[in-house]
Amino acid sequence: MQKSLITLSIIATFSLSATAAEHEHEHISLHYQGKPATQQTTEVNKATAATLNYTDKKAFEEFSKNLIAELDEPTAAILRTEFSFIGDKTPDTVNPSLYRQAQLNMVSNGLYKVTEGIYQVRGTDLSNLTLIRGKTGWILYDVLLTKEAAKLSLEFARKNLPEGNDLPVVAMIYSHSHADHFGGSRAIKDMYPKVKVYGSNNITKEIVDENVLAGNAMSRRAAYQYGATLERNEQGIVDAALAKGLSKGEVTYVKPDTTLNSKDKWETRTIDGIEMVFMDASGTEAASEMATYIPSMKALWTGELTYHGMHNIYTLRGAKVRDAIKWSKDINALLTRFGDDAQVLFEAHSAPVFGNADVNAYLRMQRDNYGLVHNQTLRLANNGVGIQDIGDAIQTTIPKAVRDTWYTNGYHGTYSHNAKAVYNMYLGYFDMNPANLNPLPTKEEAAKFVEYMGGAKAVLKHAKADYAQGEYRFVATALNKVVMAEPDNEKARQLLADTYEQLGYQAEGAGWRNIYLTGAQELRTGIQPGAPKSASADILGEMEISTLFDFLAVKVDSIKAAELGLLRLNVINPDTKETLYVELSNGNLSNIKVDKPMEADTNLYIDKRYITGILLGKVTLKDLLANGTAKLEGDKAAFGKIASTLVKFDENFEIVPLPNAK
Repeated sequence: MQKSLITLSIIATFSLSATAAEHEHEHISLHYQGKPATQQTTEVNKATAATLNYTDKKAFEEFSKNLIAELDEPTAAILRTEFSFIGDKTPDTVNPSLYRQAQLNMVSNGLYKVTEGIYQVRGTDLSNLTLIRGKTGWILYDVLLTKEAAKLSLEFARKNLPEGNDLPVVAMIYSHSHADHFGGSRAIKDMYPKVKVYGSNNITKEIVDENVLAGNAMSRRAAYQYGATLERNEQGIVDAALAKGLSKGEVTYVKPDTTLNSKDKWETRTIDGIEMVFMDASGTEAASEMATYIPSMKALWTGELTYHGMHNIYTLRGAKVRDAIKWSKDINALLTRFGDDAQVLFEAHSAPVFGNADVNAYLRMQRDNYGLVHNQTLRLANNGVGIQDIGDAIQTTIPKAVRDTWYTNGYHGTYSHNAKAVYNMYLGYFDMNPANLNPLPTKEEAAKFVEYMGGAKAVLKHAKADYAQGEYRFVATALNKVVMAEPDNEKARQLLADTYEQLGYQAEGAGWRNIYLTGAQELRTGIQPGAPKSASADILGEMEISTLFDFLAVKVDSIKAAELGLLRLNVINPDTKETLYVELSNGNLSNIKVDKPMEADTNLYIDKRYITGILLGKVTLKDLLANGTAKLEGDKAAFGKIASTLVKFDENFEIVPLPNAK
């Protein structure tokens, strides 16, 4: 059982929604330098720049409005100095729209006043720390990604707030279940032990459950999406779309005392003398999410339903598709209910929107943009456009007024991959073309393609000619077949890397850029470190034991396990009074919570907190059994038999084809 439980520690890989590699990696400097932009890429980016509405500078005004104090050291996170290369002139190696977003996100750099009684610290993390003045103290809305960032940001705010500097933090609210909104919570709890904690509906379950079962795959993919191994320079990462980047430190979680909207979509509650109206928006940007209106301040908090850009309907690291039409409808609900009164809109990312007219225009445009992605995708699909074509086709359906608005642009979620997400949500991955129903596995298919095209030399000849003309999209498709069929073909590898690089330089989406550039890097240098596997005791401690065993089931080699026949066990937690009945049968491991132990081969008595300790490497089952903290009854070999069937995931599995081992 010791081995069985320890293998569960891989859950830490991605036990946070949109986190771990996304939110916990530390940048690994490899001194890797990308190549310059080609003439074709330079021309494409210049042509893109000519279509952009640079005369609209309103966002820069809003991002800098009401600055109270600029960040000082050490409050200014190192991530800001890492991006000091961002200047006034757009480099040829960056899509000009993305670079403008990178410039905009450099503006947020201190303590800002949102409106009377509301302040934000921006620029210390991916998200904003919001402070709301209550009757007896401060209410914090979203508390950043890490303990370190939350502590420094709050201390900085306390030194510079124009009011209430000596008041305690009395409440902490999490808008949704992504780690950059609750990860700093332990720092606040340590500073103010009596703080009351509020969270969105069902938040704890979504935090500990979402993305666990596919965690290893997500972590590897997230390293691509977030450029974990790329340099911060004009040939590497330039922005994180939502902000400059991520703080470094420990992600923590203090479980809410109260979850909101557990019964109704709308809930009105008074917190430290401030009336707040909460709207459940779960199933939009996060599985657990809410927005808030504060009537006395005429202030609307949209959480992550909005930011100055378009969000992901499908996140490229891999996750369940989000509901674009619900997203649009929930924004519409906020607009309809509070649009007449709201004078300021503030968010978990980006800067506020000021004035009733601008708040309404902003909400309306955000509502319509997500509605367009949903409705136009289905219009095209109903006219027979398939999933491969729909990303290009939807570009022709977006009205000019929407395109000319900066805060609809695809820095985080693009029209292309969001349209494919909507298609997949309704129709799945298959486009009904019989040729796509049962194609060969990728490597076998690649070998046949190369053979049909006359061999690798012939493909390379055509690819070089097309590369010289800037036909990078098809060059990437063709050369990927060559490299997959012949992974040691160095000429093909290098040209494919060059091709990915130019596609990255042209990409407006930050994730697209990072994926292309990471692919190029790995083709040239192999897989690099950059996505640590870690999770905090706070988060593992809140995970249901059934979820841990669900993940264990994913690691079972079913053919090997089938040879063991039927194994039955009870895992009994005296501290939580819970019992889990586990069966290994027909090569499958299943579990269910039961009121009392079932007839079984083995009973394990162990407090749930010790299971967490085993996962974190702080204790072993052997020691727990030896000192009597845990107890086994029945067939003591049963857990070992299960452990013998477990596989170890390859944390660095191949994404781009790698050379054959010499």
